[in-house]
Amino acid sequence: MVAAAKPIRLGELAARLGCRAVGDPDFVVCGVAALSAAGPSDLAFARSARHQSEVSASRAGALVAPDGVDVGDRPLILSQSPAVDFARAVALLVPEGRPEPGVSQAADVAADASVDARAAISAGCVIGARSRIGAGSVLHPRVTIYPDVEVGDDCVFHAGVVVREGSRIGSRVRLQPGVLIGGDGFGYIPDGAGQVHKVPQVGCVVIEDDVEVGAGTTIDRATLGETRVRRGAKLDNLVQVAHNCDIGEYAIIAAQVGLSGSTVVGAGAILMGQAGSAGHLRIGSRSFVGAKAGLHKDVPDGARVFGTPQLEDRGWHRAMAALARLPDTMRRLRRLERKLGERAPRVGAGDEESPS
Repeated sequence: MVAAAKPIRLGELAARLGCRAVGDPDFVVCGVAALSAAGPSDLAFARSARHQSEVSASRAGALVAPDGVDVGDRPLILSQSPAVDFARAVALLVPEGRPEPGVSQAADVAADASVDARAAISAGCVIGARSRIGAGSVLHPRVTIYPDVEVGDDCVFHAGVVVREGSRIGSRVRLQPGVLIGGDGFGYIPDGAGQVHKVPQVGCVVIEDDVEVGAGTTIDRATLGETRVRRGAKLDNLVQVAHNCDIGEYAIIAAQVGLSGSTVVGAGAILMGQAGSAGHLRIGSRSFVGAKAGLHKDVPDGARVFGTPQLEDRGWHRAMAALARLPDTMRRLRRLERKLGERAPRVGAGDEESPS
C-alpha cells in the first residue's frame, strides 16, 4: 500500500475524476494498492469481470471498476476506463514531490543563460551559454545542458540527463536518468584508401510537448535538419533513435528498440521490445510491431507485423504454426521416401527420426 498524501472522500475523488461514485460517498481513501495487497482503507482497481476472482479475494476497501464487476458491499468509482482513471487517482492521491524553486549554489549557470524564477536547478547541474529553462521545470542533480538549448515549462529532467547544443524541448517533457538528447548521429564515409571519415552532424533534436523518455535512451541529432519526437510520444528505457528520425504523435516505443537513420514512425504506432528498423523506412500510423521484429520494408498504416524478416499478422501466425509441425513433417517425409526406395537428405543433427 502507498499512503495518500492527504486522505480524501470517495465521492470527492470520483467527482475530480469525472466519474460516478456508487455506494458510500463518505468512505475515506487513505492509500492505493494492487488488488492482492490492498487493505480496508485502500483504493484498488479491476479492469474487467475477468478479474472477478481477484476482486472477491481482495481486502480493498473501495475499487475503481467498470459496470459488471461484483464488488460486494464496497463503495465503487464506476469507470469505463478503470486503468486510466486509477492512474489519475494515484496522481491525485500521491503527487510527485518537487524541490523548491531556485538555483543551487552548487550549480554552474552561464551568465547569459535564462532560468525562470519558478524553475528548480539542483546541485551539480551545468547550464550552458544562451540556454533557457522555462517556468516550473525541475533539473535534478548533475543534469548537463549545453549552450543554445531551449527547455519549456514544467519539464522534469532526472539525474545525469545530458542535452546537447541547439536542442529544443517543449513543455511537460520528462527525461529519466541517463537520457542523452542530441548526441552525434552515426555518420561515417569510407574512402578509397580504406580510411573512414566522420560526417559532421550539424542538425538538432526537437522534442515536442508531453513527451516522456525512459532511462538510458539516446536520441541523436540530425546530420542536417532535425530529429523530431512529436507531441505525446512515449519512449521506454534503452531506446536508440538515430539521426533524422521522426517519431509521430502518441507513438509508444518499448525498451531496446533501435531505429536506424531517417526512420519515420507514424502517429499512434506501437513498437514492442527489441524491434529494429533499417533506415529510411516508414512505420505507419496506428501500426503494431511485435517484439524482436526486424523491419526491412515499410509498414502500412494500421498493419500488425511480427518476426524477422517481418510478416503481417496472419502470415506470421501461419508460419509459426508450420514451424511447430516441421519435425513431424520431416519424419513423415523420411518414412514416405523409404517406402519409395529413396533416402531423405539430412537437414540437421537435431532432426533425426526417433526410434520407433
